[in-house]
Amino acid sequence: MPVGELGPEDVVTVQPDDNLETVAERFAEENVGAVVVTEGEEPVGIVTDRDVALAIPNNDDVGSVSVEDAMTADPATLREDDEAIEVSRAIEEHNARRFPVVDDDGTLTGIVTLDDLVATIGEQLDNVSETIEVQSPDYRP
Repeated sequence: MPVGELGPEDVVTVQPDDNLETVAERFAEENVGAVVVTEGEEPVGIVTDRDVALAIPNNDDVGSVSVEDAMTADPATLREDDEAIEVSRAIEEHNARRFPVVDDDGTLTGIVTLDDLVATIGEQLDNVSETIEVQSPDYRP
């Protein structure tokens, strides 16, 4: 299964010159824990709920902190036609849980997360267990 089919295509985005108050509002409105920072249609950063929390001790007015100052710049991305196993490899290599998905031109087309990978694996294991139960009716876990 390609990465582009794992996660949502509707990605919540912000601009580098937005502030963390805008990010927090987007988190609440969209029920997400990360936003992709874009310039044009290309991802240039990512801000997570953890990034916002870590900005609190260093700023008297965390809401006014610019996205550019809080984001992880140049985030690792995955191509929409990469195989799903690449999510696991990217998690290990980049120590991250969320990856913007891009097309051949670098345009943002989606986002994929550790949660998407786990849910997909769970669905696949459910399919496998059904096959085992059909083929081995006396099998009891």
